[in-house]
Parts: sequence; C-alpha cells; structure tokens
Amino acid sequence: MPADTTERLLRGLYSAVLVVLAPITVYHLIWRGFRQSAYLLRWDERYGIYRTPPLTAPVWVHAVSVGEVNAAAPLINALLTRDPARRLLVTTITPTGSERVRALWGDRVEHVYLPYDLSGAVRRFLRHFRPQIGLIVETELWPNLLFCCRDAGVPTVIVNARLSARSLRGYRVLRPLVARALRTVRRVATQSADDGKRFVKLGALRDAVIDTGNLKFDITPDEAKIARLVADFRGYAGARPVWIAASTHPEEEAAVVGIHRRLRTRWPDLLLIWAPRHPERFRSAMQLGVDAGWRVATRALTTWPDAGDDVFVLDTLGELGLFFACADVAFVGGSLQDIGGHNLLEPAAVGTPVVTGPHLQNFTDIAKQLGRADALRIGADADAVHDHIAALLDDADARHAMAEAGRALVANGRGALARTLALIEPDLPVPDTKTARILRSAPSSN
Repeated sequence: MPADTTERLLRGLYSAVLVVLAPITVYHLIWRGFRQSAYLLRWDERYGIYRTPPLTAPVWVHAVSVGEVNAAAPLINALLTRDPARRLLVTTITPTGSERVRALWGDRVEHVYLPYDLSGAVRRFLRHFRPQIGLIVETELWPNLLFCCRDAGVPTVIVNARLSARSLRGYRVLRPLVARALRTVRRVATQSADDGKRFVKLGALRDAVIDTGNLKFDITPDEAKIARLVADFRGYAGARPVWIAASTHPEEEAAVVGIHRRLRTRWPDLLLIWAPRHPERFRSAMQLGVDAGWRVATRALTTWPDAGDDVFVLDTLGELGLFFACADVAFVGGSLQDIGGHNLLEPAAVGTPVVTGPHLQNFTDIAKQLGRADALRIGADADAVHDHIAALLDDADARHAMAEAGRALVANGRGALARTLALIEPDLPVPDTKTARILRSAPSSN
C-alpha cells in the first residue's frame, strides 16, 4: 500500500516524537548498563551507524531476545541448510539475544542490534545490509521499520506471530499508524487462529493472515546431548528429588524461596535448580539462597552441584532446555508475577511435568493445549504452585503420565516449520548452488 497524506502525517508525528525522545535512549542504555555491562557497548549499531563496508545479506531475521531467537532457531537452521552459500543476518535488541545468536550459529550468520525505530537509522540499516526479505519474529511491530522496508522494496513477513489481548489493547493509541504499517506486510504467519483474529483487529489485511502454528513445537531436543548432561548432573548431585524454577522474575523470587523451604520440610535433600529470566538476577538468586541458610552452587563457578548443595543457580545462557531434563518437576516463571508466562513447551518436550502460575496471557493457546492433554498444572498463587509441585514429587505415576502427555503433544504439534517455509518460499532468494558446490568441494583446513 503506497503512502498517502494520512500516513505521511501520522508517520511525521510519530517520528517527531521519537526524535524528541531520542536522548532518553542514551540514558536507558546507561541505566541498563549498570546492571548488564553489554548495554554499554555497540551503541553505533543501535543508531544504524556501521564502521564496516556494506554487506549483502539476502535473508534477514529479526528476533528481539533469547526467547524469540530460540523460537526462530528451527527456521534459521532450515534456511542455512537450504542455502549454505549465503549468509543470513540475524538482528536482536538485547545483549542476551546477541549471545544466544552467537552460541547457536557463531560466524555462520551476521549479527547486529536492530536500530531504534528512527527513520534515518532504519534506512541506513537497510542500505548497509540490502536484505531481499525480512522475517520478523512474533510481535515486533515498529512502524518506521515496516514503512522503510516497503519504501526500499523489501518484502516483510511476520513469522510465529503472536498478539495477546493485552498487547492488542496496548496498541490503542498508535492503532491508526500501526494498522497502516501492518498493511505493508506481505504475510502474517500466526501461532494460532486467535492470534490471527487479533492481528486483523489491529489492522492486518485478512487475506494476509495465515495460521501456520507455533515454531516452538518444531524445536527438536538433542536426546544424546541431554542424556549425557543428565548422567553427569546425577553423577554429582546424586539420586535425590530435584525441581527447577525457570525464567523467574524479581517479584517471584520470594515465592521460589518460600516454596523450596516448605518442600524441604518433607524432602530434606531436595535440590532446587534456579534459572532467573535475566542475567542481572543471577547474583541475586545466589544471595537469596545463601540468606536462606542454604548451600548454593552455580553453573559458572562450580559446573555441577554436589550432594551437599541445596540450590544450583543456572547462571549461564542457552542451557535451560537441557537442564529441564534434570528435574522431576518444572515451574515456569513469569506466571506468578503478571508478566504473561514463558515457554511451556520446552520442559514438556524433554518429558518434565510443568507447573505454572495463573498469568499466561502470552501463552494462552499453548497453556490450553497442555491443559487439555493433562500435561500442565496451573496454580492460582504461590501456595497452589507449591501444592502442585509437592503432589507431583510424591507421585511418580502422575509425573510419568504428565511427561508422556507433554512429549506426545509436542510431537503431534510439529509442522509449523514446513508451513512457514512454504509461505515464505516465493520471496526467498534463489539458492546459490554454484557457490555451495565450491564450498562443499573445498579441502578442509583441519
């Protein structure tokens, strides 16, 4: 849809506000930098300024942070397999997302931070990397980004798209502008039919919205790697009950301590694996365990917990999916605090029963599916979460039934990857088969 007078007016007002607020971004980066030093680095990328020669990255994938990078991993792996001769560009916003990109693909992909939604910065970004298609993961609806892609002739597709009822309400003020930006998008590949309805309400063209399913179902655990890690973990920690508190937020930390304390009155040797959502909370989780009188080990400092440890803080990135398999029961955070929940499929995929709090608006469809399959227990508050965990620790048969139900649900839900690839295929660059043959025939440097 070409620009018209109304669009130019709305976009001009939006851009003017962003320019006025631009100095705040500097204070934001400094403030975040006090908690996570990586925010003090690579500022030029956040304003679309690059010190290297222009690059050509035909396929560009934007995934805001760790969760979105993990969700996009099956798609990115498939694209790399499809065309190993071409380099992909993967952008994130957070340093943890950046670290996850490097951990998964190293130098096989280009990576920079996505610039702020300033028209000049976005145009410089597009000129520097010259993508032929942009794949935007989940819910990154930046108006100038979408308009600039249209103006530059870059087709965009929102993949694994989700939009909660709360997010839909949050766009009320900007809806006239966001609706127009959404109409520039070639396709919106949604996680569920309900997500699709909300995107249409927000302004997406009905014919452009297609329910392809959730890419998280297509994340296939590395069974051999998991088996080795579980064997090593149990070799150090011993054969005792273990629960994991994953992706917890600050207001949930006291609840985690309280639940563990209560559980240990019945299981004195119970071990808690604690994986806070954000790296800046790793030290706090460790200190909370020490303050509670427990012996605390961490992945970064001690590698493994031993038989005398009471808490094991998972203070590394990218390993949570593996450590779910070490636990008898998993609590997934962001659900006691009103965050909206986090990935419930990750523990289910490795056969760990899942318990969560009531705030699941970001994962409504997945929670319903897991609930219908009897693979999820939802507690109304911290006391109820404790009761569910205690009941499962006390009932091996119930744990086994939930584990099998969760695995089966994940296996049966796969297919979003194939549907997404089919949807974007017409806009993907033709594979560079000649260069790929040269790369395959080149002698190894090892």
